[in-house]
Amino acid sequence: MDIALQDQGGAVVVAVSGEVDLSTSPKVRDTLLDCIARGSAVVVDLSGVAYIDSSGVASLVEAYQAAKSKGLGFCLAQVSETPMRVLKLARLDQVFIIHDTLDEAIAAVA
Repeated sequence: MDIALQDQGGAVVVAVSGEVDLSTSPKVRDTLLDCIARGSAVVVDLSGVAYIDSSGVASLVEAYQAAKSKGLGFCLAQVSETPMRVLKLARLDQVFIIHDTLDEAIAAVA
């Protein structure tokens, strides 16, 4: 699993790739919460995620709640097929704001 951060248009894009599971989700959680603690709107790019389990989903939910409580923008972008299936199964596609492109997501949260 790899995480890349990039400041774009007033938001931090957190690009996650690989597998987000019990062993890697704490790193995703810590990265997202750190961005939020710094007062940044966050776009999570999931285009490179091949697999996500419940611990990874929990990290996304926790970050979403933290951003919401601070009045910061938080959304998902370019969600690949497998993570989208997991989000839909948990009905979290109804909770998260999900954009097809990074440009749409950045414009929405910045």
